[in-house]
Amino acid sequence: MTDFVSPIQFGELKLKNRVVMAPLTRSRATADRVPTELMAEYYAQRASAGLIIAEATVISEEANGYEKTPGLFTDAQVEGWKKVTDAVHAKDGLIVSQLWHVGRVSHPDLLNGETPVSASAVQQTGHVSLLRPKRSYVLPRALEISEIHAITEQFKQAAMRAKEAGFDGVELHAANGYLIDQFLQTKTNLREDEYGGSVENRARFLLEVVDALVEVWGAGRVGVHLAPRGDEHDMGDHDPRETFGYAMEQLGQRQIAFFFTREYLAEDSMSEYLKERSNGVAYIANMKLDRSSALDLLSSEKADAVSFGKAYIANPDLFERLVIDAEMNELKLENMLGTDVAEGYIDYPFLAK
Repeated sequence: MTDFVSPIQFGELKLKNRVVMAPLTRSRATADRVPTELMAEYYAQRASAGLIIAEATVISEEANGYEKTPGLFTDAQVEGWKKVTDAVHAKDGLIVSQLWHVGRVSHPDLLNGETPVSASAVQQTGHVSLLRPKRSYVLPRALEISEIHAITEQFKQAAMRAKEAGFDGVELHAANGYLIDQFLQTKTNLREDEYGGSVENRARFLLEVVDALVEVWGAGRVGVHLAPRGDEHDMGDHDPRETFGYAMEQLGQRQIAFFFTREYLAEDSMSEYLKERSNGVAYIANMKLDRSSALDLLSSEKADAVSFGKAYIANPDLFERLVIDAEMNELKLENMLGTDVAEGYIDYPFLAK
């Protein structure tokens, strides 16, 4: 029976166990998006995970939707990330960078007055996260084809910087209503050119970016993060099984290292279907898992690894706690985002030795 401790290989990535730390935005980089010493300590504490997917990292300043999220587009950011990857590797850990462009999930106040961009001019409902006083999302501007190509190149440059920074691979953030997802799903993609309409066209940007990342890293060190439910940031698709099934089939043909879905455990989950379409690509399951449901997914081989988010914030030694079914630390909501203090970040206790 597969359990938490079994090692596994995802492409070129050799995981020492089946427990993955999910990418978690904490907004603790500097104003210039440089990772800090505290961030290095935070990730090193969690290096017993089989794989760490680092927090979403913007590929350019124009790609941002939140203050103090880290970047990978300057030399200073690369140097900051080197401290993180060195600290994780010193603890025998494995860490990949999640590359990110938020698209319309931003605001001119975060973009030096510029209008956020998207696949099409479709305004998101609601208010911009973390901006105070609260501001509504604005109508985004549809990207020109030349701009789409330029952003693909930015993803490639960020992937090169991730390699320079010492990461073990990259994951493309194509989920949760951010830019790549805005091209994939029909609610946000109303284009009538080669990037809109048919599922093949809507998936074109995703696949062009993946191909650019593969050029840098090789397919065996590239993963993709998907959210087929479309339950974040006012998303939706008229046929998600077709859209995400096609995308997964194409990713499977490229033999990427892994795919990761943000999916609730439910009868209508698409994860098994996507796994069937994936041509054997490793699958990391995620979303409100507990020890029992995670073990069920592994033992039934419905997932190749299991990922935890908030549980990893409160439990730096989550892997060890899962293995022995130990009590978990309680998550503290204070200092979850945006602060530069140790409390609520690197001060959660480990199990007594």
